[in-house]
Amino acid sequence: MSQELSRMERPSTDRFSGKRKLMLVPLLYGPPTGSEEGKAILMRYWEQVQAQISALESKLGGLSHIYHESLTSGGDEGLKQLEAMDQRSHGLIAAKCQAGAALEATEDQEILMEALDLQRCLMVPLMTEKVSLALNEWMAERNKSRYEKIGSQIDETLGANELGLLMINERHQVQFAEDIEVFFVAPPALADFRTWYQQWAAQQQQAAANPQPDPEEPESE
Repeated sequence: MSQELSRMERPSTDRFSGKRKLMLVPLLYGPPTGSEEGKAILMRYWEQVQAQISALESKLGGLSHIYHESLTSGGDEGLKQLEAMDQRSHGLIAAKCQAGAALEATEDQEILMEALDLQRCLMVPLMTEKVSLALNEWMAERNKSRYEKIGSQIDETLGANELGLLMINERHQVQFAEDIEVFFVAPPALADFRTWYQQWAAQQQQAAANPQPDPEEPESE
């Protein structure tokens, strides 16, 4: 069962006593431009995420386990991986680990590397539809394996009456065990970032469809 934190009633400690609980935080990367507005929204998002995580911890108990997509190791090695990948989530998770939470290995390295290789292949323009379809099918199968692994890692490590934290992209397809209560952390800045990103993407599409002439390029006679 999944609940959105910004819309749910204040959770009762007794109601979730003995249950496995998981906070789900959408990972936002970017912004894909030097926009100061995008950077400000993203900074506000992470500040609000930290505040909502702390509010949930105060109601549901201390954080026991942390899961982050793309991490193939846990503990100190996982923190090193995370520091190289994402400074924003690294700072939050490092602080939670110092407070006693355990950072878990979340993904299988071989499956993850295969998915990343396929992603790179799909970024290259292909000459035949047959090859493109085959690569997309392979990519879908690898992603399915990825998300099954993430779900099993959480199921195997999150114990009764424990609280976990999962940080993962919004398009994930992880299926959680039926006895895990999922709390979707959705601060106001999440909607702000989605709106900003859609507007930015629309501007990029418009610019690509209507390229402006180079002012330094001489006009042809």
